[in-house]
Parts: sequence; structure tokens; C-alpha cells
Amino acid sequence: MEYDIKRGWFKNIEGDLLEKMMEQVFGNVKREGDLLVSTYGVLERIEVRILAKDKLDIATVNKDGCSADDEAILDSKRRLNEFAEKATGFDAKARMKRAQKKAKEGTL
Repeated sequence: MEYDIKRGWFKNIEGDLLEKMMEQVFGNVKREGDLLVSTYGVLERIEVRILAKDKLDIATVNKDGCSADDEAILDSKRRLNEFAEKATGFDAKARMKRAQKKAKEGTL
């Protein structure tokens, strides 16, 4: 999913700062071309790519046949939200509002 990056926030993720941020939040990260790839909990693959100074793409793949308990699922979701907030400068509520606005405008 494509997320907006807060104006002036790019300085916090440029260079290898985004990679370090992923390692802090998820505990692991590897580079595959222009993708940063990680894994955590029920998330088999977390792919992050900077599209522009104001756009970030975060894609996830859940583990197949995962019989994780609710706490593991919630923990994975919390970590992903924590990372998205640190990377974009917007909390979950602000990201949702921006996505709803774009959907309403037909630009999503």
C-alpha cells in the first residue's frame, strides 16, 4: 500500500536510515535491489520501497496456514503500525484519513 510521507520527514528515512529503522522495529532487514525486505511474527514478508520524497510503499505477505494466536497477530500488526508511523511521520488515524480522502477523490 502506498503511504504519504509527512512534509519535511524524508530526512528521517533517507540514505540507510529507513533500513536501520526497519532493523530496530522488526529485528531483521535485507536489501533486494531497491526493496527493503523483512519478516516479523505472522508477516512472512514485509517489503518497503521509497517511491518519492513524499511517497512510501509498504507491502506485506502473511504466512500461509499460520495457526498463530490472537496475541501474535496483534503484535505483528502493532509492529507494522509502529514502523509505518516512524517511516511516514503520520499515525494510523492520520494515514486512514488521508487514504479515505484519496478514495473519495478517486486518486487512490
